[in-house]
Amino acid sequence: MTNLALSGAGQPPRVLVLDDDSFMLEMLKDMLHTIGVREVYTEATTRHALATLAEQGPDVLVCDLALPDMDGIEFLQAAAERGFRGKVILLSGMDSGVRDAAGELARVLGLRVAGIFRKPIGLDQLRSAVVC
Repeated sequence: MTNLALSGAGQPPRVLVLDDDSFMLEMLKDMLHTIGVREVYTEATTRHALATLAEQGPDVLVCDLALPDMDGIEFLQAAAERGFRGKVILLSGMDSGVRDAAGELARVLGLRVAGIFRKPIGLDQLRSAVVC
């Protein structure tokens, strides 16, 4: 059994995954279940993801930076404005400069960046970011 960092309630973290690629959503959901996360919410649109943030209050947000309806930076800004205080894991196929700039901007917005990774993310990378 994998040791997961527990949320404030002494439970494994609840994770929201936002990605417009259905294959990536399923892959990330399976990976999260493999490392012991039981509550995984998956959303393909930013509108639904913002609603899930408000309704479910996840502990961790896994966010793709390239989204069709609102880019990842705009989404992170909206999440911060709505008071999201969980950890953020950023994913992107873009170059490292873009990923690093997005991470810095997320920090400036007051978000807790737990990891910035190139897609596809490995299981050990995901585990370390969720657990940290």
